Amino acid sequence: MPSAEIKRPGVFQRRVILGTTIGGALLFFIAGIIFWGGFNTAMEATNTLDFCISCHEMEENVYAEYKPTIHYSNRTGVRATCPDCHVPDPWIHKMVRKIQASNEIYHKLLGTVDTPEKFDEQRLTMAKRVWQEMKSTDSRECRNCHNFESMNPEFQKPRARNQHMNAFEQGQTCIDCHKGIAHKPVRQLLSDEELEKLEAPEPSFRRPVPEIFKEGLKRVAAKEAAAEEEAQLAREKEQKDKIARAAAEKEHIAAAVAAALAKAGTTTNQESGAVPATASASADSEGSNVDWSKAGSRLITLFYPGQTSMEWVQNGKFHGGSRPFLQGGDRCFTCHDKETAAMGQKMVTGEKAETTPIPGKRGSIPVTVEATHDSDNLYLRFSWEDGEHAPVPFAEGGKMDPANPVKLAIMLATDAVEFADRAGCWGTSHHDNRNMPDAPETDALTASPLAAQLDFSTGVTKYLGESRSEIEVAGRRGKKMGGWDKLKSAEAVQAAAAEGKYIDLIRFNAGDNSVEDGHILDQRTMHGGNHSSVTAQQTGSQWSVVVTRKLVAEGSSGDINIEASQLYNFGFAIHDDYSDSRFHHVSLGYKLGLDNPAAEINATAQ
Repeated sequence: MPSAEIKRPGVFQRRVILGTTIGGALLFFIAGIIFWGGFNTAMEATNTLDFCISCHEMEENVYAEYKPTIHYSNRTGVRATCPDCHVPDPWIHKMVRKIQASNEIYHKLLGTVDTPEKFDEQRLTMAKRVWQEMKSTDSRECRNCHNFESMNPEFQKPRARNQHMNAFEQGQTCIDCHKGIAHKPVRQLLSDEELEKLEAPEPSFRRPVPEIFKEGLKRVAAKEAAAEEEAQLAREKEQKDKIARAAAEKEHIAAAVAAALAKAGTTTNQESGAVPATASASADSEGSNVDWSKAGSRLITLFYPGQTSMEWVQNGKFHGGSRPFLQGGDRCFTCHDKETAAMGQKMVTGEKAETTPIPGKRGSIPVTVEATHDSDNLYLRFSWEDGEHAPVPFAEGGKMDPANPVKLAIMLATDAVEFADRAGCWGTSHHDNRNMPDAPETDALTASPLAAQLDFSTGVTKYLGESRSEIEVAGRRGKKMGGWDKLKSAEAVQAAAAEGKYIDLIRFNAGDNSVEDGHILDQRTMHGGNHSSVTAQQTGSQWSVVVTRKLVAEGSSGDINIEASQLYNFGFAIHDDYSDSRFHHVSLGYKLGLDNPAAEINATAQ
């Protein structure tokens, strides 16, 4: 018999893995492509800005807040949309996030946030959830665009450069500092405990400082040094021109006086070149024979401080730099020296930290500070341009201090005063000083037993924390910030004074041309000008004030002896335009020294 013919299966009937035919596998493959294509299409469709704002809860709230921000529109045209910030790129994390989104659908159906009022009620809860997630991933979605390793500090403000160095070295992450950059800020609603926990450094986030960042810092230092040298040369030229103008004016006056005397039949003493006392006083009106060409010089921009007290500086709700300040020992100067004009403008207009702005008041005053010394005295010359008059709405006649168009106050302190090394004289400003938000009412001051010890005639004056048993910084549970009523015993205050825990104060009043020496510890205490003298003149719109201060202030409490081997914490304020109290312009804290290149205010020898 012929052998039976063996029928071979067709190509699609052949079995492959696990007994599956090629045809079946092909069908599964095609179905998988269709399924995956549909799944991926659905995923992409839900990963768009249009989808995210398709419900009115998002469109009317967070989308409206996001549109004015730099993430929506900027000079480069790169837009970060909702998914860029809130949906992870890694597939598994993306799936987890999509599953979590079912909770949002659930609350959509419940109407949990279907009105702006309901949304605001839940805003902090939702924000904390996002912040916690970003913190746990080392701000993964932020770093999709903002890579630490690609940062160039040349294009960052000093404050940003400093904070990014903290991020490298301590383990900070983007969300620690950058909350509320695309939506309504609610960081200030966190409790101090929550804030401390959420923004604490995470050691596992520490990273080496990238070489590109180090190189950028070197270029920044070189540029700033060159700019400062150029500015110094410009100031020296300006000073020489001013001296030349003064000499020409003196010669002109002398010639005019000589002509007048000749006409009257008398002559000047040609050998001595002397002129009548009135002309001499006019020509030498700055009050000293100092050679200012030998002085060190620095341009310092004073700024309007608003209601930023020492408590404000230390409170993380208000001041994002509170942690570096308190725990890292960072100086205000380090972050803010180059941005004082911008800071002043924000506060003088009421945009930040000011509830009673004065329309038309300038936000900053550039001041040239020159410093020199001889064996006996320190000489400081302050030069600045007068501003336009801005009437004060809440002062009679628009002038808070009608008797004084200008007052100048200088403060000096050693490192014995807490925070003076970082904040200069800022430690004297408190949230309960007069005209500050938590200033006590007059009745409370009058009824206080401290009224017999402290001068409350104009309200609570400046004071130092060393004189108080407690300073309320957080202001939790309705507490007032500050410590005006927590005065230590007289013995404790005297002991603090004996340890040098005070700030030396010199104040010049243009109204009566007077100068006062004083100090600040338990309050501001002023006495005679035994160790200081001031001469001032206003030429046109230009003010020039020269302060002469003895290096050794013997026999006086509250005064600091200035020695060549030390650096001193230095700050000053100008009350221009008849201003008073906190409505002045102030400097940051600087270091003053004698013939010391490390000093920001270097008084060089005559």
